[in-house]
Amino acid sequence: MSDKKTYSGSCFCGAVQFTVSGEPVVMGYCHCESCRHWSAGPVNAFTLWRPEAVEITKGEESILTYNKTPNSYRKSCNKCGGHVFTDHKPVELIDVYAAVIPDLAFNPVMHVYYQETVLPIKDGLTKFRDLPKEAGGSGEELPE
Repeated sequence: MSDKKTYSGSCFCGAVQFTVSGEPVVMGYCHCESCRHWSAGPVNAFTLWRPEAVEITKGEESILTYNKTPNSYRKSCNKCGGHVFTDHKPVELIDVYAAVIPDLAFNPVMHVYYQETVLPIKDGLTKFRDLPKEAGGSGEELPE
């Protein structure tokens, strides 16, 4: 039996349900235009998980997939339209939106694509132009 913490989440209507186990690889905020447009908000709170930590427990047949680019396979519910996660296949991580995991304590450590922000946030966290070097980005930091 695993001693990993498991968190439950769902789409807006509950037709799609899932669990994530353990702890996310990293948590933060994305300010890129794609995430802002997809989320219909000024910033997207992300939690990145290894694929084996994410399990669909109900409604897999209700998941709609859309990919604007080969880097991001965005998943939503075909009943309510609620966003659930984005599969980032090239880096083998799944972004489960922080808002759909109600019991997970969201502890962000960075902002990514901060040069695209429409909502500057002064919180002392590192602001990256794109992504950290270890995630395939330039690692260039921006001022708050």
